[in-house]
Amino acid sequence: MDPDATHLWIHANLLTFDRAKPHCGLLKDHALAVRGDTIAAILPTDSPEVRAFKGKITDCRGKFITPGFIDCHTHLVWGGSRALEWEMRLSGVPYAEIAKRGGGILSTVRSTRSMTEEQLVEASLPRLEALIREGVTCVEIKSGYGLTLEDELKMLRVARRLGERLPIEVSPTLLAAHAVPPEFAGRTDDYVSLIQHEIIPAVAKERLADAVDVFCETIAFTHEQCHRIFASARMNGLAVKGHVDQLSNSRGAELVAWHNGWSADHLEYLDDAGALALAKAGTVAVLLPGAYYFLREKQKPPVEALRAAGVPIAVATDLNPGTSPFASIRLAMNMGCVLYGLTTDEVLAGVTREAAWALGRADRLGTLEVGKQADFLVWDVTHPAEIVCQLGTNIIPERVFRERTCQPQT
Repeated sequence: MDPDATHLWIHANLLTFDRAKPHCGLLKDHALAVRGDTIAAILPTDSPEVRAFKGKITDCRGKFITPGFIDCHTHLVWGGSRALEWEMRLSGVPYAEIAKRGGGILSTVRSTRSMTEEQLVEASLPRLEALIREGVTCVEIKSGYGLTLEDELKMLRVARRLGERLPIEVSPTLLAAHAVPPEFAGRTDDYVSLIQHEIIPAVAKERLADAVDVFCETIAFTHEQCHRIFASARMNGLAVKGHVDQLSNSRGAELVAWHNGWSADHLEYLDDAGALALAKAGTVAVLLPGAYYFLREKQKPPVEALRAAGVPIAVATDLNPGTSPFASIRLAMNMGCVLYGLTTDEVLAGVTREAAWALGRADRLGTLEVGKQADFLVWDVTHPAEIVCQLGTNIIPERVFRERTCQPQT
């Protein structure tokens, strides 16, 4: 036991997510010690070191402890609402017609551009607080509703401010290549040049993002345009990831893998070649069942092909105003099981260990290991499947973020 450990949780069932152990790396009746912001020891509760401990002790009485959850794909910062657009889709109006009437991503762009940083912070706080209540201790937040240099920087500054306001780690991502802004209609290559030569360097200079994302799709940006953006990102010291193969097989996953990307997301039309490319590169497949459900899609991502290739699978909310307006990581996990056929072990690993890899944070987050960050959750459940199965209940009596204990609000 580390002599400087200050707090000890005993009689806990630890889900460590050690890849070499079955059942999420379950350690029954163990103790977890914390020193400052770090996990200092993991020992059986009946060990002599635990019995001799003189600091603060929390008796978990058989409760489960997991790493803090990581939502590795969100568009959490936005202005306005697209609820009426959803009603239109329910009545059979196609997306092209909705966009023609002023809806779609560009509707959110107009609203987001019109808001100040402070207004966006206040609008986004309730969404982030909802994720925190469900155990999220690290969240990725994308830009992509500004589509100008000034407005993309504004969104990323808002993401940073949110991480300063609440007990959560924020991983900001530049998604200027989300849609072509109206002022560049018919000039997509010119907009890509703006992203390459102005937006990415400015973001890198201010250290406002960890990574650069793209929407590589027939309705957005081509394979070649995304390649140019990725090359600029890497040249400016930023990681890459992509919204790829969601509506068609555009070989987007192979492009992300070629650039050694952190993650390839959506992947409904991924083929075997793409899965093998992801496996070879060590790129995480991030599945987003919320958008699949909300859009009533029919093409599921090829889970069996990902498993067969050995691709790590993460699950995320894709929280956004138009296609997945769900601030619930547990709902995303449940959908991953019910809609995609993932196991409960897979989705639990998908919001911890694999999500940490998807954000380049596996050295600090995602597993319970000595030396890793003290971000973890105490669950009042009798079996881990209850975390995924039973929605709408507050079953987290304790959420620890860097040794700071936060009681989730009901």
